[in-house]
Amino acid sequence: MYGYEEWLGFQRIAGEEFGRRVHRVTDWSARTPDVEWDVRALVAHVTEEQQWVPPLLDGRSLRQARLMIDPLGDDLVTDWDRHQERAAEAWRSHDERQHVQLSYDTVTALHYLREQVADVAIHTWDLARAIGDDERLDETLIEAVWTVFEPQRDTLEASGLYAPPVPIDDSAPLQTRLLALTGRDPR
Repeated sequence: MYGYEEWLGFQRIAGEEFGRRVHRVTDWSARTPDVEWDVRALVAHVTEEQQWVPPLLDGRSLRQARLMIDPLGDDLVTDWDRHQERAAEAWRSHDERQHVQLSYDTVTALHYLREQVADVAIHTWDLARAIGDDERLDETLIEAVWTVFEPQRDTLEASGLYAPPVPIDDSAPLQTRLLALTGRDPR
């Protein structure tokens, strides 16, 4: 199992991977693997998730945090860079054992960090696919995110956050199996 310091490293890698693709976007209306989102909506979603990190780690309630978050502007590249850096600073300055109030439960900062890294990693692939960029993700990041999703195999679809798993051979590369587990068909 990975510790907090290792997850901070994965958070940095995930942010860099997503950010690199954000900086390559030329068509903000391009479709993503999630048919309900275009590139603009996907990048806005991931950026908004970064906005929540500092106030939640500072112990704010969801209601208090909501009041502190400004709407994103038209320049999502700049917004991503700014909010990703603020989130990274917040992660580095907090203790893994502190409690964080999320919409579904109160969890430790480590749990929240793992969830955030996993979300950014999966959406990095979505963005890469949408913009026609290299879809390969950092192998160590994939291995870490697998430890988040694989134990939830039976509950992911029921959560409503992911499409049904895509049937895939167990001998497929880990990234392919991870994406399939989250309802994405990388083939």
